Amino acid sequence: MTDNKNKLFNNLTAQIEKMAAGGADRRNILQSICDLLRESVPGYDWVGFYLVDSEKDRELILGPFAGEPTEHVRIPFGKGICGRAAETEDIFIVDDVSREENYLSCSMKVKSEIVLPIFKNGKLIGELDLDSHRMSAFGESDKKFLKIVGDIAGSLL
Repeated sequence: MTDNKNKLFNNLTAQIEKMAAGGADRRNILQSICDLLRESVPGYDWVGFYLVDSEKDRELILGPFAGEPTEHVRIPFGKGICGRAAETEDIFIVDDVSREENYLSCSMKVKSEIVLPIFKNGKLIGELDLDSHRMSAFGESDKKFLKIVGDIAGSLL
């Protein structure tokens, strides 16, 4: 990880922790996190939260996001990258979405994606999903940073 990216991620982590401690409405905080990440990190072209629907078992519902609108406002577990991440409770980094058979296209511009499950008390409660217009946009440093962001978001849900 470059020093600049490391500094950026450290700075953003501090800002997000401060937001989370601010006591604002959780939805507003999640929206602010999406906006901050999209505006601050090159290649983070769509940032959003999918939350496990508490009324409909095994389905994700779109929460706060920043970027172009998506038609995928509800995703069953197992469908697409987000649904597969929910099904397996694993982090997925997809370097080239065009090579994924199970990919749900949100935009022709999207080239790569990362999805990180969010847990609370050991139970899946949502996901942090990011799309990039660049191929292979997400690496280990992004994964580590976004895992922290997901943990902070999980404490709010």
